[in-house]
Amino acid sequence: MEKFKTLTGVAAPLPLVNIDTDMIIPKQFLKTIKRTGLGTALFHELRTNDDGSENADFVLNKAGYREAQILVAGDNFGCGSSREHAPWALLDYGIRVVISTSFADIFYNNCFKNGILPIIVSQEDLDKLMDDASRGSNATLTVDLEAQEVRGPDGGAIQFEMDPFRKHCLINGLDDIGLTLEKTHHIDAHEEKIADSHPWH
Repeated sequence: MEKFKTLTGVAAPLPLVNIDTDMIIPKQFLKTIKRTGLGTALFHELRTNDDGSENADFVLNKAGYREAQILVAGDNFGCGSSREHAPWALLDYGIRVVISTSFADIFYNNCFKNGILPIIVSQEDLDKLMDDASRGSNATLTVDLEAQEVRGPDGGAIQFEMDPFRKHCLINGLDDIGLTLEKTHHIDAHEEKIADSHPWH
């Protein structure tokens, strides 16, 4: 998993509440178990018109936001079904940070397992960040996980809370497998001990 320490990137405003996982990645794109290639289907029903053409009004289709790495979204982001394809699609598109006032629990946990930083802020702070994100090509935010703050284009900073263990995992790029591999020497020692005490196995 890619490490996350500090990210400076374009933030796209998505002022919708209850953005569910089907909106993030519709069910027809769930046939793959690969984590790559899903970015093209991210927000498919919002990004495309009924005839398959691009919806010019959707924020990620606008020139200033096509390379967005941060989403500033409304309350209860990631609700609905527990599909892990949702963070896969966000990450494959290039989104590394989602900022909201609240997240659905399963989606929130899945973000950390896939190298995405979900940040919870107050409504007042979200309104400020949403305004920052509405500045088009100037909608650049800096997310500093080590300092636990988001800095806006005007130099203002917003602090956020973060579980120390999850912070450690993101900063060091540790998913569940990475955490297990950190214990390799303990695992090897245990296996050697078992082999010595039970040589017939």
